[in-house]
Amino acid sequence: MTRTHFLLFSALIICSIPAEEIFQPTLVLDMAKVLLDNYCYPENLVGMQEAIEQAIKSGEILDISDPKMLASVLTAGVQGALNDPRLVISYEPLPHAVPKEEAESSPTREQLLSLIEHVIMYDKLEGNVGYLRIDYIIGEDVVQKVGAFLVDKVWKTLIDTSALVIDLRHSTGGQISGLPFIISYLHEQDKRLHVETVYNRPSNTTIEIWTLPKVLGERYSKDKDVIVLISHHTTGVAEDVAYILKHMNRAITVGEKTAGGSLDIQKLRIGPSNFYMMVPVSRSVSPLSGGGQSWEVSGVMPCVATEAEHALQKSLDILAVRRAVPGTISHLKNILKDYYSLVERVPVLLQRLAASDFSSVQSSEDLATKLNTELQALSDDPRLTVRVMMPGEAADPPAEKAVGMAADLPDNEQLLHALVDTVFKVSVLPGNVGYMRFDEFADASVLAKLGPYIVHKVWVPLQNTENLIMDLRYNLGGPSSSAVPVLLSYFQDPAAGPVHLFTTYDRRTNRTQEHNSQAELLGQSYGAKRGIYLLTSHHTATAAEEFAYLMQSLGRATLVGEITAGSLSHTRTYPLLQPGPGITRGLTITVPVITFIDNHGESWMGGGVVPDAIVLAEDALEKAEEVLAFHKNMGVLLERTGQLLEAHYAIPEVAAKASAMLSTKRAQGGYRSAIDPETLASQLTSDLQEASGDHRLHVFHSHVEPTPEEQLPNVIPSPEELSYIIEALFKIEVLPGNLGYLRFDMMAEAETVKAIGPQLLQMVWNKLVDTDAMIIDMRYNTGGYSTAIPILCSYFFDPEPRKHLYTVFDRSTSRSTEVWTLPQLTGKRYGSLKDIYILTSHMSGSAAEAFTRSMKDLHRATVVGEPTVGGSLSVGIYRVGNSSLYASIPSQVVLSPVTGKVWSVSGVEPHITIQASEAMAVAQHIANLRAQVPQILQTVGKLVADNYAFVDIGTVIASNLTKNINKDNYKRINTEEELAGKVTAILQALSDDEHLKLLYIPEHAKNSIPGFMPKQIPPPEVFEDLIKFSFHTNVFENNIGYLRFDMFGDSELLTQLSDLMIEHVWKKIVHTDALIIDMRYNIGGSTTPIAILCSYFFDEGHPILLDKVYDRPSDSVKEIWTQPQLKGERYGSQKGLVILTSAVTAGAAEEFVHIMKRLSRALIIGEQTSGGCHSPQTYQVDETSFYIVIPTSRSVISADSPSWEGKGVPPHIETPAETALIKAKEMLTAHLHSSR
Repeated sequence: MTRTHFLLFSALIICSIPAEEIFQPTLVLDMAKVLLDNYCYPENLVGMQEAIEQAIKSGEILDISDPKMLASVLTAGVQGALNDPRLVISYEPLPHAVPKEEAESSPTREQLLSLIEHVIMYDKLEGNVGYLRIDYIIGEDVVQKVGAFLVDKVWKTLIDTSALVIDLRHSTGGQISGLPFIISYLHEQDKRLHVETVYNRPSNTTIEIWTLPKVLGERYSKDKDVIVLISHHTTGVAEDVAYILKHMNRAITVGEKTAGGSLDIQKLRIGPSNFYMMVPVSRSVSPLSGGGQSWEVSGVMPCVATEAEHALQKSLDILAVRRAVPGTISHLKNILKDYYSLVERVPVLLQRLAASDFSSVQSSEDLATKLNTELQALSDDPRLTVRVMMPGEAADPPAEKAVGMAADLPDNEQLLHALVDTVFKVSVLPGNVGYMRFDEFADASVLAKLGPYIVHKVWVPLQNTENLIMDLRYNLGGPSSSAVPVLLSYFQDPAAGPVHLFTTYDRRTNRTQEHNSQAELLGQSYGAKRGIYLLTSHHTATAAEEFAYLMQSLGRATLVGEITAGSLSHTRTYPLLQPGPGITRGLTITVPVITFIDNHGESWMGGGVVPDAIVLAEDALEKAEEVLAFHKNMGVLLERTGQLLEAHYAIPEVAAKASAMLSTKRAQGGYRSAIDPETLASQLTSDLQEASGDHRLHVFHSHVEPTPEEQLPNVIPSPEELSYIIEALFKIEVLPGNLGYLRFDMMAEAETVKAIGPQLLQMVWNKLVDTDAMIIDMRYNTGGYSTAIPILCSYFFDPEPRKHLYTVFDRSTSRSTEVWTLPQLTGKRYGSLKDIYILTSHMSGSAAEAFTRSMKDLHRATVVGEPTVGGSLSVGIYRVGNSSLYASIPSQVVLSPVTGKVWSVSGVEPHITIQASEAMAVAQHIANLRAQVPQILQTVGKLVADNYAFVDIGTVIASNLTKNINKDNYKRINTEEELAGKVTAILQALSDDEHLKLLYIPEHAKNSIPGFMPKQIPPPEVFEDLIKFSFHTNVFENNIGYLRFDMFGDSELLTQLSDLMIEHVWKKIVHTDALIIDMRYNIGGSTTPIAILCSYFFDEGHPILLDKVYDRPSDSVKEIWTQPQLKGERYGSQKGLVILTSAVTAGAAEEFVHIMKRLSRALIIGEQTSGGCHSPQTYQVDETSFYIVIPTSRSVISADSPSWEGKGVPPHIETPAETALIKAKEMLTAHLHSSR
C-alpha cells in the first residue's frame, strides 16, 4: 500500500507552479490530512503520509499549470489509488465568504408540513394497492415534530391496503436517523432486528441501528406484500432503505440498479486553497448481507429489472400474480383431489402445497417453476407438470381425436378385403420367420368386424412360422388401447389359462379394470414359446407404445430399434391460472388421470419405451434377424451354465437352486431381452449372484480363451536378490511404546516361505518378535496363496494346544481338509498373550481374508478398518459349451472351526469399522490404551483403598482389581468409554454403591470435571437475582410458611450472600407459626452449610450434636454441632416443622433430612430419598483422562441408627411426592387449630 501511495503522489505533487500560488506541495499534504481525518475507509490509507513526504523529498517535477486540469489529475489519482469513484477534487476560485455565526432557527411545524407535501406523495391504486412515494428520507428530529400528522394523514390511508408500493425512484437521499422509522413500520413488533451499522470517520464512532420497539399507529402486516421501486437516480439513504428491505426478505425491489452513492458525503476544503474534495465520511457495514457487504459504490440490484418508467406497472403486474397465488393453489389442490390417479400420493402433495412458501413468486413463470419443484419433489411423477401458456393460447385442452368405430366401416365385403390388404403387410422371410407390419391401432369393435378378414389374410399365413417379426416402426398408434388386450392374447398359451396382462385405474370414473388374456379368439393363438421381435422407432406412439411396453414387460418379445415417441402418458390438461389484468401468461396443469399397472405391479409413468437392442430404425430389421439367430442357441447356453454350476460350485444345494432358477426363467422368457453374448453374460451374473448370495460367481464374455497362470518352477533367488525382494515386499517398524508394525501385500506360497525362512527371520521377524504388541497391515494385501496361512498364524499361538484354523471343502475333489497351527516353527514365536491388530480395507482379499478371519474367529486379533472384499480361496474358469461365454465358479468353501458353518462370502467385518486411511491411527490408539490398562487398574485400586468411605469394601475392591489385571476381562477393550464402563460396573458390583465410578473425560470436556474446576463466584450485582431464582417462599393460610430450594450451595458463596438471603428469604418466613421445607426436588450439593441451616431450628445456648462424619482420606471423625451465633433470628425448636421428600432428594439434602429426623425436630412426609452419599471427591488417575469419583465420607454418629448412604431416608408418613405438600398443610393446619 505504501508503494502505491508513493507512485501516486510522486506523480501528482512535484510540480513547478507560477508564483500565483496555484499549487504548493503542501496542498497534497493538506489533501492527505482531509482524507485521514474524514475518509470512512481509514484502513486503506495506511502509509499515505509517509509516501507523500517521500515523494516531496524526491525532487521530481511535474508541470501542471492549469488548476482545473490539476484537479482532474488529482481526482484520477485518488480514485485509482483508493478504488473509490466518490472521491472527487474540484477547483473553485470564487471567493467564499466566511459564514456568519448565527443561531440556527428551527423550521416551524407549518414549514415542515409544507416540505413534507413536496417529498411525500401517496395514493390508493386499483386492487387496493397502496402507493407511497418518498423523495427524501426525513430525519428523527422532523419525525418527532410531524410524526402524528404523517400517521393520521398518510399512514392511516395506506394501512388497510392489501399491498404497498414504496416509490424511491426519485429519492436522492435523506437523513440516516429516519431509516429505522421506515423499516420498523414494515417489521414485526415482537422481534427487534439489527438492520444497519454505520461507521462515522470524523467522530470515529460506530452506531448500530435496530428496528424500534414501538411506533406511532399500526405496523404494516408482515403477511402483506411490499414492493420498492428504484432507479439509477436513487441514492444515499434511500438506497440503504431498499437494500435493507431486500435483504430482510421483506420487499421485492423493481426497476434499475441504484446510483451506488453514500450514506453521508461532504464537500471539504483542502487547506487554505481553492481546491475542494467530495469525501464519503460515513459507511454502511450491513449486518444483513454477511461479510459486511454494502450497497455503497456498487448500488442495489433490483430483484426484477425493468426501465424506471415501467417499474410501477411491473410492480402492479407482480402483485396481480401474487394475489392470484392462493386461488391458484386452491384450484390446484381440487384438481389433484379430483383427477390425479395416484391417489395415495395426493394427501402428501396437499400437505406440501399447504406448507410451501410462495413469497418469492414474482411472475407466472416463477409460480410454474415453484409448483413443479414442489410437485416433483414428492410425486416423482414426470407427467405431473405445470406449464406456462404461450400468448394467445387457449386454456382449454384440444378436443380428443375421434375414435374410429365399427359403425364407420363399410359393409361391402370387397371393400373390407381391400382395407385389410392396405393396413397389413405380411410375408414369410428366410428361415421360416414371419413378418407383419401395420401402422395404426383400431378400436376393439373394428377388430371384431374385420376379424375374419384379418385371420384369413394375415394370421393364417403366419401361423406356422417359427418366429415372428412385428414391425411397429411406422405405427402411430391410436387414441384408444381397447384393442391391445385382444392382440396380446394371441401371444399367450390358451391351455395355461388366463394371463393377467395389466390393470388400469381411471380417477375420473373411479373405476379399476383388470385386463386378462382372452381364451376365445378368432383363429389360433401364436402361443407363448415362439420368439417375437418388435421393431420400433421414434414414430411409434400411443397404443403401439403400450403394446410394445407390455410385450416387453410380459417377457414375450424382444424390442429392437429406437426409443418410442413417449406420447402415451394417460394424462389430461386442465386450466390452472387464467390470463387477466396484470397476468399476461396463464398456467395449465397436466395430470395423469389413468394409472397403468403392468403384470409385475409396477406403475408405468409413460415416456418412451426403451428397446432391448437400440439401433437406428432403418437397421432394426437386420438387427432383429441377428438377435433371432443368437436366441436359437441361447437355450443350450443356459442349460450348459446350469450343468457347470451343479458340477463345480462349492455348495451343491446352492448350485441346484441357482440351476433351477435358470430353467424357470428361461421357460418364462426371462432372457428374451439378452441380445448378444455380452448382455446374456451380464444378466446371468446378476441372476446367479442373487440366487446364490455369492458375489464371486459370475459369467463373462471373451473372444480369447482365458489361460491359467503358468506355474513357474520354484527358483531360489540369490542372497542379494532375496534381500532386495524382502525389502520390497515387507515394511517393518517399531513404533513408540514398543509397538511392532508389519506390512506385506501378497501371500506367498508355503514352499517359498520355507525356502526364504532364514532370511525372513533375520531381516523381518527378529526385529519385531520382542515388541509388546503388533499391528499387521493387510489393507493393501489382495491375497495370493493360502498354503502359508498355517505358518503365519502359528507364530501367534503357543505350540500346544494346536488351534484348528479352518476347514476347506473342495467340490472338485469332494474332500475336506482341516487346517491347524503347526507344532514346530523356525525361530521364536510371538506367543498367544500379546495383542495383535490387523488392519483391513475393501482391497483385502483371498488368502489375506482367510488369515484375518482365522485370527478373528479364534479371538487372537482385533480387526480395524473396512470390510474386506469377500474373495475366494479357489475359483475355476469353465467354458460354457463351445461359446465365447465363460463361468467363474468358486470351487472351495471355508468352514469356521468355531461354528462349523461356511464362512460368509461378504468379507470380514472388522471389530472397529473405520475408513482404511484412519485404521492405523485407531489401532495405535487402542494399543496405547490397552498398554495403560494395568497401571490404570493399579492406580484405581489404590485410590479406592485409600479414600473410599467404607474401608473394608475399599480393600476388597483394590484386591480384586489387582488380581484380575491380566485376565481376559480387559483384553478386548477398544475405547476409553468402554474401559470406564467396564471398571465402573466392577466397582459398583463389589460395593453396591452407584456413586463409585470411573469417568473418561476427553480434553475438550475437561471444564466439566466435577470437583476440579474452581468455583465460579458470580459478581455481586447478580446476587439478588440469583437468590430470587434459587429460593421460593410463600405464606399459606393459617400463617404456615413455605421454603423450597433445590440445591445446597457452597458455604463460601453463602457467606457472601447471607445478608441478602436474610433480607429476601428468611424474613418472609421466620415469623410464621409453622414451616414446610420442600426438599422434593433438591439434588444435594455441598454439605458444609448444613450445620448453619440446622442451627436455625434449635434454640440459642443449647449446643446440639448434629452428626459425626468419618473422613477416609484423613482417617478422622469430625463432629458437627449447631452454631452458637447466626445472622438473623432463629426459628427455634418449638414451632412445627415439616420436611417434604421424594425419590429425587439426594446427597446433602438427605443428610439434612436424616439429622432433623434423628433429632425428632421435623416430621418427614413424602417418599424415601434416593440413597445418595456425602459430596464425593474426584481424583485424576495418574496423568490420564480418566477420573474416579469416590464417596470419601459417611455418617457414623450411631451404630444403632442406620446410615442413609446408599439406602435413603424413609419418611415418617409415606405418600406420593406430588401429594406431600397437601398432606403437610392439612396436618399443620390441624395441629395449629388443636393448639389454640
